[in-house]
Amino acid sequence: MSLRINDTVPNFTAETDQGTITFHDWIGDSWAILFSHPKDFTPVCTTEFSAVAQLNDEWEKRGTKVIGVSVDGPEDHRKWKTDIESYGKASAGFPIIADQGLEVSKAFDMLPSEAYLPDGRTAADSATVRSVFIIGPDKKLKLSMTYPMTVGRNFAEILRALDGLQISSKGVATPANWVPGEDVIIPPAVSDDDAKAKFGEFETIFPYLRKTKAPE
Repeated sequence: MSLRINDTVPNFTAETDQGTITFHDWIGDSWAILFSHPKDFTPVCTTEFSAVAQLNDEWEKRGTKVIGVSVDGPEDHRKWKTDIESYGKASAGFPIIADQGLEVSKAFDMLPSEAYLPDGRTAADSATVRSVFIIGPDKKLKLSMTYPMTVGRNFAEILRALDGLQISSKGVATPANWVPGEDVIIPPAVSDDDAKAKFGEFETIFPYLRKTKAPE
């Protein structure tokens, strides 16, 4: 069964390049982002891991932990980080899960249950393992996205989506192309009286579309 928004994400124990973790315990009370890759030492993935490393301060500001998953072993992960840090000019302090048995990839529905890694495999054998999962402190899936091997992920958009999720947890929604600092949307289920009591002044564009300043 596929993993859907607001489902509790799978809990698992796995080896990483930084030791053994149990996923829910590792998340703790933080937000978390799990981003997956089909193989170490591949070109697009190296640029993506570097982009994540360059955003270290931004993840920390948002109380968010990041963790990679790749279907190679912890020793390969440690060696690969040398290239990641060299390319990105930033420390890759986040852990990378060693999913050699594909347990995590299958639990998150990135690979079918019958999938296996053949001898002499290439990244194409695990190509669908190129996803992003944003998880709330309640351990529920808030957002997911999957990319093909040829298109590098836009981590500025992932950061923007994280901001949107965190602000929407305060009872609002965000319009198209929203960025922090812009007005947000009051949900239609909130009456005008309740909206005024909760948010103060707001703009009514249509009866079902009202905007107000983002909550602090």
